[in-house]
Amino acid sequence: MIIKASSGGGGRGMRVVRAPDELGPSLKTAQREAQAAFGVGDVYLEKYIDAPRHIEFQVLGDHHGAVVHLGERECSIQRRHQKLFEDSPSMAPTEKMRRKLGNTVVDAAKAVQYTNAGTFEFLMDQGGNIYFIEANTRLQVEHGVTELVTGLDIVKQQIKIAAGERLPFRQGDITFTGHAIECRVNAEHPETFTPSPGLIHAFSTPGGPGVRVDTFAHSECTISPYYDSLIAKIMAHGRDRTEAIARMRRTLEMTVVDGIHTTIPLHLKILAEPDFVAGRLSTAFMERFQVDPKGDSKKANLAEAV
Repeated sequence: MIIKASSGGGGRGMRVVRAPDELGPSLKTAQREAQAAFGVGDVYLEKYIDAPRHIEFQVLGDHHGAVVHLGERECSIQRRHQKLFEDSPSMAPTEKMRRKLGNTVVDAAKAVQYTNAGTFEFLMDQGGNIYFIEANTRLQVEHGVTELVTGLDIVKQQIKIAAGERLPFRQGDITFTGHAIECRVNAEHPETFTPSPGLIHAFSTPGGPGVRVDTFAHSECTISPYYDSLIAKIMAHGRDRTEAIARMRRTLEMTVVDGIHTTIPLHLKILAEPDFVAGRLSTAFMERFQVDPKGDSKKANLAEAV
């Protein structure tokens, strides 16, 4: 089973329990982490799904009973339950499954009279079975990839909903174009994942067709050790996933962040991995990726990616 913090997020307050004698110590540890991170020590238990795909649906609901979904994102590439990459759309669901899940999240949001932007998250096991995880009643870090494939401004719609306006479109009006990928660039060493706060001496990201960068960082910017290590969300949109990957590689190769370590070398290595290119993803991807068939760690080679 897995223990989760009731007020949690970002992998904090989570522990996997594989044997009965692990439950007590894991429960206490999860409660301490939850209390420290969220001020609430409450936790709950779920069935643990081994190496699933993490798929989530974006929804919008207004105060007049209208709800639409904006398609799905896949967030399977994670480290310690924190997302590193996001894809939209996912390569996993069939069209029939995509329609069913889309209808399900819309019906669920209507049933609770949901208003706001939000995300319904699911796990898909290796047999194609779908398990509901949670609904995130907020805007998420990865909302940008959905904006790229739909052409909609989710933040703008969220503000309009809060002002009491009606959604200006129906489900049938929403179109999905191409494929988008997001890389979360963190101020961390790409091999050891140790934090890398400090002064950025030079910061430059390229633009161009299909490229979007959301960041607060700039040259002579100080990255604090007291907050989340995310410094930029780099997104690439293409006619298909192959083009999106190519644009992302070019963008990361041209990005300059001087003065601190970042996870860009790790992202480039993942983008070249055959399993990633083929869309063979799961939440266990990083475990497989960091160990080669001989059992040797790949971490030592990450710095060679740029």
